[in-house]
Amino acid sequence: MNYVDLFLVFVGLLLVIAGIVGSFLPVIPGPPLSWLGLLTLHLTDAVPQDWTFLGITLAVAVAITILDYIIPAMGTKRYGGSKAGAIGTTVGLIVGLLSPIPLGFLIGAFIGAFIGELSFNNTSTQVALKAALGSFIGFIASTFIKAVVTMVFLVLYVLQVIEHKDVIFSLG
Repeated sequence: MNYVDLFLVFVGLLLVIAGIVGSFLPVIPGPPLSWLGLLTLHLTDAVPQDWTFLGITLAVAVAITILDYIIPAMGTKRYGGSKAGAIGTTVGLIVGLLSPIPLGFLIGAFIGAFIGELSFNNTSTQVALKAALGSFIGFIASTFIKAVVTMVFLVLYVLQVIEHKDVIFSLG
């Protein structure tokens, strides 16, 4: 193994970890980023290229990325919400992430959906709360699925590194 491969292993690990973080941040595509980490690992000379493994994990990453747009919308519609509630969820999430409040991203997502429904749709407080709850549930479900997939990708990454550790860490 050479130093370039060792560098690629490190970069791949960073990408997989960034994908986990991206599961919670709407601006970072978590599963595709984690998949790029798996791809980077398989591009080294130390780990054999397994195109079936990469193809299946890519299909999962793409499917989850598509579902990430569908699930929150389903939650919002199911509870009578609108696009304003979904947008409010995203804005509230970002504001909540920047706030020093523990679990601010969860609180922000809910409050953002509520304000979005109340402000832009001129609905009653009860209707806005119901729609905000739907948007929030959709967001939580989507985030949970992305987090699980990216954690599985991390486990797969670590297992591949463990399986090939003798080659990866033998410089020479």
